[in-house]
Amino acid sequence: MTTFAPQTSVQPSAAAIDPLTLIDVDHVRFYCGNAKQAAYFYCHCFGFTCEQVLDQTSGSRESAHYYLTQGNIRFILTTGLNPDHAASRHVGLFGDGVKDVAFTVHDARKAWEQAIKNGGTSAQDPTELTDAHGTIVTAAIKTYGEVIHTFVQRPQSGPYALPQVKKDVGVGAGTFMPGFTQTKLFRGLNEFNAKNPCGLKYTDHLVGNVELGKMNHWVKFYEDVMGFKLFMSFDDKDIATDYSALMSKVMASGQGLIKMPINEPAPGKKKSQVQEYLDWHNNTPGVQHLALRTDDELASIAALRSRGVDFLAIPDTYYQQVWNRIEPMMKANGKGDVKEDHQRVKDLGILVDADDEGYLLQLFTKPLQDRPTLFFEIICRRGSQAFGKGNFKALFEALELEQEKRGNL
Repeated sequence: MTTFAPQTSVQPSAAAIDPLTLIDVDHVRFYCGNAKQAAYFYCHCFGFTCEQVLDQTSGSRESAHYYLTQGNIRFILTTGLNPDHAASRHVGLFGDGVKDVAFTVHDARKAWEQAIKNGGTSAQDPTELTDAHGTIVTAAIKTYGEVIHTFVQRPQSGPYALPQVKKDVGVGAGTFMPGFTQTKLFRGLNEFNAKNPCGLKYTDHLVGNVELGKMNHWVKFYEDVMGFKLFMSFDDKDIATDYSALMSKVMASGQGLIKMPINEPAPGKKKSQVQEYLDWHNNTPGVQHLALRTDDELASIAALRSRGVDFLAIPDTYYQQVWNRIEPMMKANGKGDVKEDHQRVKDLGILVDADDEGYLLQLFTKPLQDRPTLFFEIICRRGSQAFGKGNFKALFEALELEQEKRGNL
C-alpha cells in the first residue's frame, strides 16, 4: 500500500536556527579500485566534466581524488594508493560504490553536534580545511552499512562557494576544496562533452538497500537523527512480481529537497534485487542507485545510449497498455497529455508514469560494474514528485531477466 506523509513548510525563522537544515547534496563520494579509469568512464559515458584532481602531483601520497561535475551534480572518485587506505579496504570488500553522501549546511560543526545529540555516531570530528583562498569546515556521521553523511560548510563567496546551477547550462565550478588543482588530463573529453551535453542537472534521490527487518530502524534514524520526514511508502503489494518483492520508505529532508528512499527485501518465490545487492555487497547495506534529473528525458537517454550506456530492456508489451493507463489519469486530473512523442518514448525504451500532480519519465541503467551493486536512474519530472509506482512491475520483470542471466534470481 502506498501512503503519503503530509507536507509542512519550514518557516524562515526555523530554517535559520535549525543546524540540520540541508541546503543541497554537496557531493557524492565513490570509493573506486582505479579512480582515474572510473573518471574516464563517467565522463565518456555520462558526459561529466573532470577538471580538478587531488593526487600525487598535488601532494596527496595516500589517495587520489577526481572531481566530476555536470549541472548541479558533483561526484568525487577516490582510490587508495596503498593497501592500508580505507578506500582500498572498502573496494576489496564491496567493489566500487558510494561511500559518502555529503550535504551542504550553514554550520558543519553545529549540524554534527546536533546529529550526535540526536543519537548519531561520529564518522569524523569537525575539521577545518584552509588555504590562501578560504576555509571549508567538514564533519561526518555514520548511516547504514559503511556509508557516511558529511556536513560541508562553505563560504558564501570565493572559489569554495557552492556553485549555483544556471537555468540552461551547467556551471563551471570553482575549486572543490583545498588541495585540488586544475588538470588537463581530460581536456579533449571535456571539450567534447561541452559541445555534446547529456543534460543531467541534479541528484534527484539516492536509494539505500538494507537487510530484511531493518527498514524501519533506518527510517527512525533519519527521523530522529537527521530530522527527515516520511514522504512516501510502498509495501510488497506495490513492488512485486510473481517471483520477488521489496518494501520501501522514502525519507525527505525537512525542506523536502533531499530524498533518501530506503529499501528492504520482502519474501518471494525467488530472490529480489535488494537481496541480490546484499549478497554481492558482503551482506552489508549501502547505496544501490542514484537518480539523476534531466529536463529532457528523450534527449538525455538518446545521448547516453549513443555513448554506450546500457539500460534495462523494456518489453514491447509495456507500450501496448501504458498510454491507456497514463493519459486518462492525466486528463482526469486536468494535466493534459504527455507532451513527449510516444513513438520516440518507445524507441528509446523509456518508462512513463503519472499521478494527480503530473507525470514522470524514467529509465534505469544496468549495473555500472561487474558486481550488481550500483546503477543510475535517469528521471525527468513533469509535475509528478513520485517514483513511478505504475512502472514497478515492468521494472522488476526487466531486473529479474538480468538477475536470471547472472544466475542470481
